[in-house]
Amino acid sequence: MASTTSLKLPDALKEKITELALGVAQTPHAYMVEAITEKVERDERRREFLEAGLEAQARFKRTGIVYSHKDVIGYVRKLAAGKKARKPKPIRIPRAER
Repeated sequence: MASTTSLKLPDALKEKITELALGVAQTPHAYMVEAITEKVERDERRREFLEAGLEAQARFKRTGIVYSHKDVIGYVRKLAAGKKARKPKPIRIPRAER
């Protein structure tokens, strides 16, 4: 269900939105809704990315398991080229070095 929200926009921004919206065959309203939707989705993906990084960091601190950058790059390049690739072997970093 949609609800009404009012936005106070500077006149110059409102004019730009109107011009750009008409240029892509949208109403200014549809243009703004799409822009806000894209921004929200981008910020959600960014939050998920950062959370995944924090989880990976915590897992490393807990286990000490990492992978060689060289091995990972080689693995990804082979996969991207459509070739069979063995997964990189993990390396355990001693607790004192974490």
